[in-house]
Amino acid sequence: MAYRQLGRTGFMISEMVMGGNTIAPDNYEHVLLAMDMGLNYLDTAPAYGNLKSEMGYAKVIASRKRDTFFLNTKISVWDLNRGKLYQQIFDSLPESDQKKLRGQAREEIERRRSLEPDYLGGYFPSQRLEIELSALSNVMAKTYGHKIDRDKNYKQIVLDSLDASLRRLGTDHVDLLMCPHGASTQSELLDHPEIFEAFEILKKQGKVRHLGVSAHNDPAGILEAAVQAKVYSAAMVAFSIVNRAYTEKAVEHARKNGLGVIAMKVARPVFNGRNNGTPDDPKRVQLVEDAVAGPLKVPQKAYLWALRNPNLSAVISELVNANLVKENLPLAGRKPKKA
Repeated sequence: MAYRQLGRTGFMISEMVMGGNTIAPDNYEHVLLAMDMGLNYLDTAPAYGNLKSEMGYAKVIASRKRDTFFLNTKISVWDLNRGKLYQQIFDSLPESDQKKLRGQAREEIERRRSLEPDYLGGYFPSQRLEIELSALSNVMAKTYGHKIDRDKNYKQIVLDSLDASLRRLGTDHVDLLMCPHGASTQSELLDHPEIFEAFEILKKQGKVRHLGVSAHNDPAGILEAAVQAKVYSAAMVAFSIVNRAYTEKAVEHARKNGLGVIAMKVARPVFNGRNNGTPDDPKRVQLVEDAVAGPLKVPQKAYLWALRNPNLSAVISELVNANLVKENLPLAGRKPKKA
């Protein structure tokens, strides 16, 4: 296994890490195999498996010394709750006001180019809706933000969510807490100091060590905002050979400013499914084939392409079972050949 520093956390994490979306109390033993092979970063969230991921990782945590791995969980309800609150206000407004707000939100989205196909990625059906709702919430905040109880919905929700996660995980602290979990716009990082206030409380209590953020949408914008906020230590963002023209400069800028970057959805744009499956878009697949030589499968080549980038701290792979652990984890530390 090869290791890289996760930004200003100072922690050396395995170049290849495991997404936690499929982990559960009855599906976790392959995580132990991966750790035996050198993986030392565990990623989970309450939203993964509807709480099952954290409960599955509890069994992993119980079987390993706590100081031998880096543990990350997320505040899955934060952005969902914010969008829901603004949607309720929006639904109560006259049609003329709704039309105006939609137009302002659309202008924000177009400015950031968030919906351009290669930048969007198309990772899940609700992705476009997330962007639209986040942008709408942003423009509404200027006029209707006073209607939301910020202490309850932006601060207390973080405190309560982490306490619940710690109980499910069976540990007294996480090394990294990501909030928002699934940011779509820069405003979510820059205009909600309550997140930072909650983080400071949890840090003083010894429940967290570092703050992070995750984002499928507008990853370059999220990295720029995370650097600007000067509170975040790490970011997990969508980064691939398909969206590199949008994101590479932001990734480099993040590293130079001490922000650790973990690349997710590295292979998803070029193959279909979670099991090193059938290649999807021929044009996207060709990008990978042209970049990395050899007989490897397309998703493996996508991971190797990303691992060439010295500005990344790690790459997340779809290690959903023991076979994929054995197949993909050894890519870490490997020097990919250019085609």
